[in-house]
Amino acid sequence: MNRKLILVTALILAMPLSLQAGAISDLQANYQAKGAGPFSAVAGEKLWSKSFTDAKSGKMRNCTTCHTADLTKLGKHVRTGKVIEPMAVSVNAKRFTEVKKIKKWFVRNCKWTFGRECTAQEKGDFLAFFSSL
Repeated sequence: MNRKLILVTALILAMPLSLQAGAISDLQANYQAKGAGPFSAVAGEKLWSKSFTDAKSGKMRNCTTCHTADLTKLGKHVRTGKVIEPMAVSVNAKRFTEVKKIKKWFVRNCKWTFGRECTAQEKGDFLAFFSSL
């Protein structure tokens, strides 16, 4: 194989990873500007499995309710049954490439699970956790 083709192929394959790193870094820098940090994958993992009581139904919820405890596996939305792609950066190169989508899903999922929006610290810790897998 010629060297140019190998180089171009390697760059194309690495692109999603660099987009992830850029989006995650941009968001974490934004959270730090709001006074959050340093971010911890351990804290993100603890928050991921922490349970909260839904104010309306009284049922317990946590992130694993839909995403499962193994973030390298497919999840399934508890109400709609929609398949959810893995959260782990190592197996889902497209998961954290768009800042707008990351922000949108933090708002939706934090409100549904915790009954409130996540803090900048919590978001940064989650991103550290997802990146560590």
